[in-house]
Amino acid sequence: MLKMTQKYPHLCEPITIGRVNFRNRMFSAPMGGTDITADCCVGPRTPGFYELRAKGGAAAVTASELVVHPATDASHMFHLDLKTPGSLAGWTFVADAIARHGAVPSVELSHSGQYAGTYLIDKDAKRNLTQYGPSDWVRPDGIPVKALIEEQIQDIVKAYGETAALCKRAGFQMIMVHGGHGWLINQFLSPAFNHRTDQYGGSFENRLRFAREVLTSVRRAVGPGFPIEFRMSGSEMFEGGYTLQDGVKIAQGIEDLVDLIHVSAGSYQFGFFNTHLPMFSEHGANVYLAAEIKKHVNKPVATIGALNDPEQMEEILASGKADVIYMARALLADPELPNKVMAGREDEIVRCLRCFTCMAERPTTGTRRCTVNPLIGRECEGMEVLPAARKKRVVVVGGGVGGMKAALTAAQRGHTVTLLEKTDQLGGILKSEQALPFKYEMYQLGLSLARQMEREGVEVRLSTTATPELLKQMKPDALILAVGSNPVIPPIPGIRSENVIVVNNYYLEKDKVEDSVVVLGGGLAGCECAVHLGMEGKKVHIVEMRDALAVDCNIRHRPILMKQVEKYCTVHLNHAGQEVTKDGLLCQDAEGQTVLIPGKTIICAVGQRSDRYTVMTLRDCAPWVREVGDCCWVSNITNAIYQGYHAALDL
Repeated sequence: MLKMTQKYPHLCEPITIGRVNFRNRMFSAPMGGTDITADCCVGPRTPGFYELRAKGGAAAVTASELVVHPATDASHMFHLDLKTPGSLAGWTFVADAIARHGAVPSVELSHSGQYAGTYLIDKDAKRNLTQYGPSDWVRPDGIPVKALIEEQIQDIVKAYGETAALCKRAGFQMIMVHGGHGWLINQFLSPAFNHRTDQYGGSFENRLRFAREVLTSVRRAVGPGFPIEFRMSGSEMFEGGYTLQDGVKIAQGIEDLVDLIHVSAGSYQFGFFNTHLPMFSEHGANVYLAAEIKKHVNKPVATIGALNDPEQMEEILASGKADVIYMARALLADPELPNKVMAGREDEIVRCLRCFTCMAERPTTGTRRCTVNPLIGRECEGMEVLPAARKKRVVVVGGGVGGMKAALTAAQRGHTVTLLEKTDQLGGILKSEQALPFKYEMYQLGLSLARQMEREGVEVRLSTTATPELLKQMKPDALILAVGSNPVIPPIPGIRSENVIVVNNYYLEKDKVEDSVVVLGGGLAGCECAVHLGMEGKKVHIVEMRDALAVDCNIRHRPILMKQVEKYCTVHLNHAGQEVTKDGLLCQDAEGQTVLIPGKTIICAVGQRSDRYTVMTLRDCAPWVREVGDCCWVSNITNAIYQGYHAALDL
């Protein structure tokens, strides 16, 4: 039998950690489950959430976050004990769901310390919790923190071991101890948080003591050869926190107690954007931390941080920067990424957009969503796109992301699908993202869907306007309308002038943009375009008639975006555009005064309006009709993909 030649030999190479064999070097990083019961047990949807990445080919799948000591960590996350009915069973189902697909089930043990209750939807409830940490202090948000006494510390250490033993009993084959991101072990390690004067504070050895005691407790519980992984921040990345040099010492200080050193970055509360790299950061921006630590230890080292490109990941391993690649959001976007790498189908990978939809849903609704993968959080509703009972002629009108997802899914079900697009290019509004480097992956999403449609046999007719006459000729059994929206052009003098560019068309007219710009409209599209122009060195003003920017942005992405706006733009809130001139935009401010906001180019980004005219023209042209995406109501990519996917499943 011929051995398959791997394009990415290092990524695809097995590795042995402890006494456990892993089928490749692509691991699924800890991500909190989809649902949680009122008594902090694993909800019924969560096993399917983790199973998706096991089926997708990840070598290890880590469930997160298991709180070891609820008495001092009255947190949002899962518990595991023998007293709560369903607790052990729930975790057993999770481990089994992972293991039956050939992946190693791992579980992350955690204690939030002074940041308990991070994901509580009712944020006021946090104030009723006692927050414990290494030292007494008051958090920046005004919540007091109480120092753990030694008796409590020893009880927590014991709890780590007891919980690890239960995890092994449930079927998990690796334990990850979370020692980074500002959680309790990290708090003891950090000179910024640990001001104790006893054996757990002061010197580096004393600050390391708690971590070593925890790891020793876990080892006693699971026995020799059972893989223990220590997750740490290579650097805390904030003033007063420990540096990379300290990170090296920490790794060396725990190396004898672990089998894998997992190097992440930052502190969740003091630099979320370092721990979870946004679209404005380079892919792999934190790899240097793992690379440096690997030089000084003898145990395998894992790296993480916005990694989803097989070429980049292969280079990281080949050059000796790390031994294992961890991915989180990348495997939400495409759980099949490892399988595609192993099979040489890397051109089919659906890339993570780093939009933070997945993380924004946790504190907002207590669920999970992914912009590009409608299955995330809904795995129990069906993990397979099953063949249709009867083959139908399906016509999809509109080649934006919702229409393409509908056409692709319908074709995967065995239907004969034709997609009509009135322009000469697929992608819809995503076409405009190709001009913004930090949003290029959104443009690539359109290209990826187009390639998948081609492979599934979807007939695409570009430069074709759907009319009742054409549809009568085609005689579809089902019609999916994904005709999108049109940009709103405010009725103000000068808005049709040569110096005005509609934000949707910026990618076509970017060469016309001069060195000073006014962006009319401070929604998400306007702010991101403004930041891009500022990055290019242009002087940018944002004019917004409301009292806040990007109110349509999710709660994770918005704070990061606002930092970029502050860095690159001048903002004018409560300003209403009145007239475009050759020198800028005349506005009425909050006091009713007319002011000129200077700029040679005006970007119009005041919003979109659903194309209801086309919908009403075509809605009676088939026996079964469904509307999806912006033509229903102007929303976002997440909803467009979700609606397109489910429209096709309903056929």
